[in-house]
Amino acid sequence: MLMPKKVKHRKWQKGRRRGIGKETRATALAFGSFGLQSQDAKWITSRQIEAARRASIRFLQKGGKMWIRIFPDKPVTQKGTEVGMGGGKGAVDHYVFAVKPGRIIFEIDGVNKETAEEALRLASHKLPIRTKIITRS
Repeated sequence: MLMPKKVKHRKWQKGRRRGIGKETRATALAFGSFGLQSQDAKWITSRQIEAARRASIRFLQKGGKMWIRIFPDKPVTQKGTEVGMGGGKGAVDHYVFAVKPGRIIFEIDGVNKETAEEALRLASHKLPIRTKIITRS
């Protein structure tokens, strides 16, 4: 699974979702000819990214190349089950990436249009957001 090797701060504050807006970075294709672009704002976990990657790579079968344009570096903590209030913040449970609308999540190159679209469609089913398949114009 994707997770940082070393972090400056082990636990982060949650942050607020005021005026999420649209993404300004990574909104255009940079590596491949086909991409999967987000339409919603949500946290995507490292497990969901890995599941989507596996689904599309399995379909591609050694053909083409795939790039993952997001990396989960935001730690999410969770206290143990049946632990009362107080006692500090819980331990880091998993890592997420906060996706905004317009962000490119995956890119594919080296395959024809139908194969790339099907691979990205399979990947999109593993993600908790609405997505759109885009092509280089």
